[in-house]
Parts: sequence; structure tokens; C-alpha cells
Amino acid sequence: MNSIQLDEPKYQPGKLLDGMQEKLGAKNDAELSRMLHVAPPIISKIRHHRAPVSSSILLRMHEESHLDIRDLQEMMGDRRQKYRLSSAQGRPAASTSTVHSTPTPSTLKQSSR
Repeated sequence: MNSIQLDEPKYQPGKLLDGMQEKLGAKNDAELSRMLHVAPPIISKIRHHRAPVSSSILLRMHEESHLDIRDLQEMMGDRRQKYRLSSAQGRPAASTSTVHSTPTPSTLKQSSR
């Protein structure tokens, strides 16, 4: 059975990092990390697929390069049109304080017994 290779874009964060180095004039990953104000190991982990390109990294790249977020995502092969929020995002934080209700005459009688 012959398999057909489709030319679908792949997630390639190295292309994004290479493009950012070219756009910003960085000579290497260490200089790029200084320009983006992130630790050098973060850039290395992204380049070697050990860490994702986080939203904060994309924002820093946008701020430094003035490229649209959409363009940055396309540089690394991310062609999604919609993004899902995790179940924890967008929900109000659970309150850690306990709610105290005003005592009623019936609860006062029960507590005095």
C-alpha cells in the first residue's frame, strides 16, 4: 500500500526562532533570549520541542518585532483558526473564604442547647 505524503504544515518552532533572529538581528539563541527578556534555556527547550511556545513568549516576540501574533503563529506552522480554553481558563477563582450567614432565631435556639 502506497502512502501519500500531504504537504500539511508541521509545528516547527525552530522556524519561528530563526525568523525572529533574522527580524531582530540576533546572532544566536543567547542574544535572542536577551532581546526577548527570557532565560536562554527557554529558547533552547522551544527549539528542541521540549517546551511549547507559550502565549507570553508570543507576546514578547510581537512586542519586539511588531509582527502580528497570527503571523508569528504561521511562522511556526500553527494554522489553527480557533483556540480552545482549558477548563480552568475563564472561570472565576473559587472563593477560599467561608460564607457566614446571619443567625436566625431557630439556629440560635439549636446552638444554645
